[in-house]
Parts: sequence; structure tokens; C-alpha cells
Amino acid sequence: MKLLYLLLFLILLGAILTLVTSYICFRMAFYAPKRKPKNPEEFDLPKGKIYEPYHEQMIAWTKETRTFPQERFTITSFDGLKLSGKYFEHTPDAPIELMFHGYRGNAERDLSGAVQRCFSLGRSVLIVDQRTSGFSEGNVISFGINESRDCLAWVNFLVEHFGKDVKIILTGISMGASTVMMASAMDLPPNVVSALADCGYTSAKEIITKVIRDMHLPPKLLYPFVKLGAKLFGHFDLEETSPIEAMKNCRIPIIFIHGERDDFVPCDMSRANYDMCVAPKKLFTVANAGHGMSYLLDNDGYFKALKEFSEQYQ
Repeated sequence: MKLLYLLLFLILLGAILTLVTSYICFRMAFYAPKRKPKNPEEFDLPKGKIYEPYHEQMIAWTKETRTFPQERFTITSFDGLKLSGKYFEHTPDAPIELMFHGYRGNAERDLSGAVQRCFSLGRSVLIVDQRTSGFSEGNVISFGINESRDCLAWVNFLVEHFGKDVKIILTGISMGASTVMMASAMDLPPNVVSALADCGYTSAKEIITKVIRDMHLPPKLLYPFVKLGAKLFGHFDLEETSPIEAMKNCRIPIIFIHGERDDFVPCDMSRANYDMCVAPKKLFTVANAGHGMSYLLDNDGYFKALKEFSEQYQ
């Protein structure tokens, strides 16, 4: 009898430790706390030594974008969240870039510089606060799983709002790029003519295990707890799909862009996505660029690659 009690105790202890570890992993990887109202005079800037030399440029882009005429759009996600984005019109009949920011970023911080770039290409642009970010609701980041469904909802909104002849280009950076790649395999309307994936990862599993390894922790031991935490507390399957799997069924031309010096999402991930992509494609890399910095370090090359690609597929 004592042995039975001991066995039950160990099973219970194991279950408790599993739940606690999974919850800690969920909070670290997927949970986004409630956001405080932002002071309109402040600027949200990415942290890290590689970004600090470019903060003045980022602030200048943000200041300029804030002066542009703009309209705020909102939609409701499949699971009832209010999602928000800012629309900047170049001309009434211009193609529209639908843009998604990166992990724990927001539209203004990550995408302000791209507004001017879109205008230079003759495009209007809608920069979206992904779920959990900026003016959008939610507190669970799903690494593109639910965000790709949000992307499809935004596409349908644009077609309904601007008419059946509107042309749409999907664009994302980092997690936003992976969001766009997963959306590219969905049942998109013909209005979506192409996509840009800037420094996207191959799968949530690969980027999470890479980050765990960078923290000098055992990924084979911890990743199952991360996946379980997503399922139990985030209510989504982290491996439901992935960017690299989506590339096997990609429905639109994609240009992949990545910095060769990206220490967070390795450039080889874009090469792998490019190799797997079955649609028309182009790969452009920037030799000395870190994560999300290709446009900052090679503005001319980035613009030229996009212009050439858009002339083929816009």
C-alpha cells in the first residue's frame, strides 16, 4: 500500500512539475501582457547594440510617417479579437501592400520606414498591428499560426473595402514574414499578386529550439514543454503548419530577403524556404545586415530587388 501511495505521489508530482514548467515556457514564449497607453511623444525602438546606431533614422521615419494622411481600419479575427491597422494611400487605384511586423514588435516601430518605400514603388500600404501588439487585442502570440488566419481576414477586408479589382502584396518581417508565408498557401483571392518575406524562419519549432540553444539550455528537453504550454494555455498547436511546409503549396510569387549576418534568424532559413517554394521566386541577401536590417544597410539594393520583382509580378 505504501508503494502504491509513493507511486501516486510521484505521478502527481511529475504532473505538477510538467504543468508548472509548461506554464513558465508559455509565459516566456507566447504570452503578451496588457499594453499601457503609449505617450504620443515617445518612440518605441528595438533594443540591442546592432540597432542603436540606427535609432535616429528609425525615429526620423516614424516622425515622417506620423505626418502622412492616414486612416485606421479595424476588423474582427476568427476568434473574436479586434485587430487594428493604419492605411496610407498613395493614389486611390494603387496596389496595396499589406504589412506585418515581427515578434513582440508593432506596426509603427517595425514598419514606418517601409511606408516611404511603398510610396516610391507607387503603392499604398496598410501596416497592421498583429494580435497582442499596438492597438490590436489579444495576449497570445502564436508564431504565425493564428496570425496567418488574421492575414487572410485582412486580405478579405481589403477586397471588400476597395473592390474586386484591388491588387494586394503581402509583406512581413521576421515573424511577420513567416505569417505571410503560411498565408500564401491558403485559399487567397486572385487579388493577391505577390509577397515579400524579409528574414522569416522555417518553422516555429526550429526558431524556438535555436533560441533555447542560444540560452545554453537543452532544446530536446525543453521544447516539448514549450509545445505543451502552447496547447494547454495558448490553445493552439505550435506545429499545425510552418512556413517551410507552406512553401510546398505556395500560391503566389515570393521574394525572400535576408541579412547574411542575422544572428537571430539565420539566413539559411530563408534559403531553405526559397528552395522549398514551388511558386515563382527570388532571393536577395545583404552581406553585412543583422536581423531585420537589410533595408537599413542596403536601401538601394533592397529597393532595386523589389522593383525588379514587382515589375514581373504586380
